[in-house]
Amino acid sequence: MATILDAILAQPPHATALRSPSGETTSYGELAQRSAGVATVLTRDHGVEPGDRVAMLFEPGPAFVATLLGAWRARATVLVLTHLHPPKERTMLVADARPRVIVCSELHEAAARESAGAVPLVPWRTVHEGEAAGGFTTKAMEARPAAHERALQMYTSGTTGKPKGVILQHGQLEAQLAALAEAWGMSSSDVLVHALPLHHIHGLAIAMLNVLRVGGVVEMHAAFEANAVLQACAHATVFMGVPTMVARLVDALDAMTEGDRVAASAHLRAMRLCVSGSAALPVSLGNRWATHTGAYPLERFGMTELGVALTNPLHGERVPGSVGRPLAGVLARVVDEHGAAAQEGELLIGGPTVFEGYFERPEANAESFLEIGGERFFRTGDTVRLDDAGRVRILGRTSVDILKSAGYKLSAIEIEEALRRHPSVRDAAVVGLPSETYGQIVAAAIIGAEGTTPTAAELGAFLEEELAPYKLPRRWLFVNDVPRNALGKVVKPELVKLFR
Repeated sequence: MATILDAILAQPPHATALRSPSGETTSYGELAQRSAGVATVLTRDHGVEPGDRVAMLFEPGPAFVATLLGAWRARATVLVLTHLHPPKERTMLVADARPRVIVCSELHEAAARESAGAVPLVPWRTVHEGEAAGGFTTKAMEARPAAHERALQMYTSGTTGKPKGVILQHGQLEAQLAALAEAWGMSSSDVLVHALPLHHIHGLAIAMLNVLRVGGVVEMHAAFEANAVLQACAHATVFMGVPTMVARLVDALDAMTEGDRVAASAHLRAMRLCVSGSAALPVSLGNRWATHTGAYPLERFGMTELGVALTNPLHGERVPGSVGRPLAGVLARVVDEHGAAAQEGELLIGGPTVFEGYFERPEANAESFLEIGGERFFRTGDTVRLDDAGRVRILGRTSVDILKSAGYKLSAIEIEEALRRHPSVRDAAVVGLPSETYGQIVAAAIIGAEGTTPTAAELGAFLEEELAPYKLPRRWLFVNDVPRNALGKVVKPELVKLFR
């Protein structure tokens, strides 16, 4: 089986692979040459062997991509670190993964050194020096990982517990992106506006590698800035983001003069694909986006362990609140608490896109996989509902979004969506708090819309017209924001603490 590395190295050498917002470009040939240099330095000078883990800490740009590809050419497993994590968390990830080396940019060398412990550091400048000193080794030029070898060790977001190392083999990663390319019509004509963090499966694989694999262009932004992204969309075909980004883009459009807004909206309408993922997209926000662009964002379901497993269609009806149907080759089942097939229950995913397992976590692996009919299925931990057409609606993470109150199972996402329909609510996050009487009670944290001061009485009266009485919040918290991770996803265990 060919891998993503094979596909990228096979692209026309003079074709543009990367572009900066200022217009500087890097070709596929330059990436191939530089990645061979990285592989040479790692294997010849630092003793990296097949199967070793190589950590990297870079800002977005050509050096990041060349290091990723170079580590793969050395047949190493890559761990992407980020400056967005606090030093304590980076140190924890390094200690858990035990990489052979950490390769880092000059900008992040101090942060890498702070987290490295006894792990040797390979600053990017020494990669240049190593290349100049000895040229490329034959091993670095010719080596290719096999499909069963490990490509990535990515860590779960930690929104519901301690991060776990997710091991993705080259074949699993290729299967994920091959199915995605078919479903979304990816081609060498695509230009992606990329402003996602690169330590996450969304930014690294679903977005960046997805486009590089087919020979497209990735315009890499160092960070997300709404007006810069809107400007870049004028010469792009694809944008992928998270709901927080979609919200900021819509806010930026609303703040423009009419003439600028019409021009920006025209550019967005001309793009062939705008994707929202990594968290549930509020229907109200999706509708605001559609007002400006003429199309509801393509929402999909993915996880670090799976890449994208379910998606709304590129062409055809996109149902707000639904994440669509399985990609080609993906096996999806919904089971109740007894393991029987059901319309509502836990989502299980099987097939060639499912990850190998968690790094050195045998107990977690034993709990996370089931065998059904000779097929290996991963328990996603998400509670979903199937509609009559076979589309999937995510009700929430079973551990934090499915509340059990007075004998009822409640979806925090459903209650949050109802709250967002109130004109004085910009955003809402719902959690369950322990209760001797009810088991759990519904608690809502509210971020008010600008210029408004919503009250519990006002919102409670509104919800009485929207939801059954047993779904209504009993505790309220009015805040400027809620705890979030680097992708804007609410960290609900931390939110619970704010109610105490």
